[in-house]
Amino acid sequence: MNMDAVGRASGAKYECLLFDMDDTLYPLSTGINLTCRKNIEEFMLQYLNIEESEVPRMCLELYKEYGTTMAGLKALGYEFDNDEFHEYVHGRLPYETLRPDPVLRNLLLSMPQQKIIFTNADKAHARQVLKRLGLEDCFEGVICFETLNPLDPADFMDALDNNQVLAGGDQEPNTADISVNSKSPVLCKPSLEAFEAAIRIANVDPKKTIFFDDSARNIASGKAAGLHTVLVGSSVLVPGADYALRSIHNIKEAIPEIWDGGDEQVKQVIQSAAVETVVLA
Repeated sequence: MNMDAVGRASGAKYECLLFDMDDTLYPLSTGINLTCRKNIEEFMLQYLNIEESEVPRMCLELYKEYGTTMAGLKALGYEFDNDEFHEYVHGRLPYETLRPDPVLRNLLLSMPQQKIIFTNADKAHARQVLKRLGLEDCFEGVICFETLNPLDPADFMDALDNNQVLAGGDQEPNTADISVNSKSPVLCKPSLEAFEAAIRIANVDPKKTIFFDDSARNIASGKAAGLHTVLVGSSVLVPGADYALRSIHNIKEAIPEIWDGGDEQVKQVIQSAAVETVVLA
C-alpha cells in the first residue's frame, strides 16, 4: 500500500510521522539510556585509553557539542570501528526491561500516515528495540546511523533512490547540495544536515510531516528543517516545539487531527500492516 499516495489523495493535513526511538517510544525510566552512557564511558576508557578522570566530563561535553559522544570522538580524531563501538555500547543493554506496548501499537496502526523511525542509533539496536516493544511492523522504514553514515558514500545516494519505493514517495528526490559530512565525520541529529538528509531520504514534505523526539535540541533542529514538532517526555513546551507530551501515549488527545478523515484509510492500513519494518541502510 502506498501510504504517501493515500495522504496526498485525501488532502490530509499530515502525510508522514517521523519518530525518534530511544526515550521517545519508551520512557527514560527503563534505564536503557543510563546503561548506554556507562557503556560509552567504558569504551572510552578501555579502547581509547582516555584518562579515567576525564571520561565522564569528556563524554558529556562531546555529546552536547556534536550530538553524540561517538560523533565527537571521531571529530577529535579518535580511530575505532563503528560496528565494534555499537556492539560494545548496545550489545550489553538491558533490553529485557523493554516490554511489548499494545497501547502504542494500536495507536500507531490506527494512524493513516506513513510512519518512519529517525534515530542516531545503529540498525541492530533499532531492530532489537522495535522487536522488544512489539512495534517492528508498525513503521514503513528506519533511518538510522548506517543510513546517514554508509561505508561507501555512494550508498547514501542509493538510499535516496531506493527509499523512493520503501517510504512510499512518488516524486523524484532533490539530490542537490546533499552532503554526508558535517562538522563531524559522523552525520547525526541534531545537525540540520542530518534532518535535511532524512527528509530527502524519506522523500516527504516537511510541511506535512510531524517529528516526535524527547530531545529539546533535536526539536529545535526539526523546526528549523521545516517540520511540525512534538516534544515527548515532558508537558512543558520548549523552543521550536508545537506540542509537548508527557507520554507518547497522549498523542490522540493532543493531536486528534492526525486521525481526521482517516477512518477508511485506517482499516486499510491495519489490514496491510503485517510487514516487517525495512531498515533503510
